[in-house]
Amino acid sequence: MSISPKIEVVLSPDLYKYYQDNSSVVVVVDVLRATTAICTAFANGAQSLIPVASVDEAKEYKAKGYVVAAERDGSVLDFADFGNSPFNFTRDRVTESTIVYSTTNGTRCIDMANNAKQVLVGSFLNVAAIAEAASLNNDNVIVLCAGWKGKFNIEDTLFAGALTNILKSKGYVADDDSAKASEDLWLLAKDNLIDYAKKVSQLKRLKSFGLDDVFEHCFNIDYTNCVPVLSGNTLVLFNEMQKNV
Repeated sequence: MSISPKIEVVLSPDLYKYYQDNSSVVVVVDVLRATTAICTAFANGAQSLIPVASVDEAKEYKAKGYVVAAERDGSVLDFADFGNSPFNFTRDRVTESTIVYSTTNGTRCIDMANNAKQVLVGSFLNVAAIAEAASLNNDNVIVLCAGWKGKFNIEDTLFAGALTNILKSKGYVADDDSAKASEDLWLLAKDNLIDYAKKVSQLKRLKSFGLDDVFEHCFNIDYTNCVPVLSGNTLVLFNEMQKNV
C-alpha cells in the first residue's frame, strides 16, 4: 500500500531545524513582501533573480554591475536600485533581467532551505501553481514561513493554510499540528481575506514607511502561474528541467 505524502508547516525560521529534510520540497513564503515581490518580478518577465541573505553580498553584486533590490526593516538600502515593494518590479525594469535581491526575512529563508530536494517560492499570487509544482512527484512538502525576525506572523500562516487545504485535496496528509492550525486559520479567514489580514502587525510597519499601497496586491490569489524555483544560487522559472530534480 502506498504511503500518502505529507505537508508540514514551519511557523518560524527558528523552528526549521526541527523539520529540515533533504528529501522534501520546501515552499518559502514571505507574503509581506519578499516572495510576493519575487513572484511579481517573474510575472512581469524577469529572467532570473539571485537571492542573497546579507547586505555585504548585495553590495558585492552591486559593485559588479548588477541591478540590486535590497531593504532592511522596510527601508531601501542606500546602495540599492530599489527596495522590495512588488510595485517596484515593473515590466520595464525587470523584463529579461537578472536581479539581485536581499530582504530582512524572506531571502534568509531561501538560503536556509537550499539543502532541500527543491526550493519553491510561494505567495498568494501563485498558490494554485505552487500546489501543482510542489505535488508533481508526490514529494513531502514543507512550508517555511519567513515570519518576522524569528517570530510567528499571520499572513504567512494564512498562505500555509491555503496551500495545506489544496494539497489535502490532492491526497496529502496534514498530521503536523502546525499544518492543521494553519488550515483552520485559512478556513476562518478565506471568505473575507483582506479584512482578516488587516489584523497583521506588518501592516502597521508598512504604513509607517508609506509602503502599505501593496497590501491588497499581496493577497491577490492566483494572479500568476509563475513558480520560481531555486537552481544553484539563482531563482528561475519552474520548467520541465526542474520537474524531476
